[in-house]
Amino acid sequence: MGKPRWLDERQQHVWQGYLHVNQDLIAVLEQQLARESGLSGADYRVLVPLSDAPGGLLRARDLGSEIGWDRSRLSHHLSRMEKRGLVTREECAEDARGLMVRLTKAGRRAIEEAAPAHAEAVQRYFFDQLSKDEMETMGAVFDRVLDNLRRDNV
Repeated sequence: MGKPRWLDERQQHVWQGYLHVNQDLIAVLEQQLARESGLSGADYRVLVPLSDAPGGLLRARDLGSEIGWDRSRLSHHLSRMEKRGLVTREECAEDARGLMVRLTKAGRRAIEEAAPAHAEAVQRYFFDQLSKDEMETMGAVFDRVLDNLRRDNV
């Protein structure tokens, strides 16, 4: 390993700003979700890809990959959501070792009721603060950083 490339003052400012924006924005959005819908941020994160999936059904491993959770975390959270009637788990017809996660009617109702206020909060706290040019720049930057991460972690 070569000599470390330390962050200069401007880089440190940008990096710390990014970390604080991410942390504070997620906290505000999760508080809004809990207050207005009774869903946690984790609940919402699970419900979104399920609500977009055909028939509200996904393999558990695909759901975990989609939201970036390991198997244990997903399993524990699904147990809590199952007790509240938001999802069910089923055996996979094609693979006896596989597990499917299905969105229930109550889960679909929960995400459909929560989504409008959540989208409005994202608009208010994030997008309303950006110009069109800033949004395009951020989109390009995020795409480039994600492409680099995915390429290096394959």
